[in-house]
Amino acid sequence: MTMRPDDHRRKWDRKEYERLAHERILAKDKGNEDEEPITKELLKQREYKVDLDSKLGKSMVINKSTPSSQSGGYYCNVCDCVVKDSINFLDHINGKKHQRNLGMSMKVERSSLDQVKERFKINKKKTEEKKKDYELESRVREAKEEEDRYREYKREKRKERKRKADDGELDLDAGGSEMAAIMGFAGFGGSKKN
Repeated sequence: MTMRPDDHRRKWDRKEYERLAHERILAKDKGNEDEEPITKELLKQREYKVDLDSKLGKSMVINKSTPSSQSGGYYCNVCDCVVKDSINFLDHINGKKHQRNLGMSMKVERSSLDQVKERFKINKKKTEEKKKDYELESRVREAKEEEDRYREYKREKRKERKRKADDGELDLDAGGSEMAAIMGFAGFGGSKKN
């Protein structure tokens, strides 16, 4: 290292910096032996429903002193940030930064064959239940439609009999005995004829 006045360039002491680098490597190796590596939890399904509808259609007065959690938009208390709309909020809570703040890695647990088979069984049961519910609903609907058709038929018959009675074409007892014959009994148990 020369100390000439016209030599203004900085000179490096290579031995000193090699020694510092060697010490840093030794400290790093020693530190790794003492500390266990941080393991982050695997990515998993949320156990809560994301509330996107609570602020929908509501007006708020926001001024400078309003805390960020109550200001306009969606507030994330994990990351302490405000997102302006629901789509960006969903992107945020599914994103890498938010998941890292929750202590999760972005890796998903690998499913085993038994887990997949179990999931198929659960989904099959759900579809069968929906099918049964649908069949029950369709049967009830069909029964109601049949009942409505029968009522309409009776109403039409009654109107027709009344119209014919007004015209004098029909004996009212003949209609009653005809209905009794259709229903499978001789009479309605009314007064006896002479």
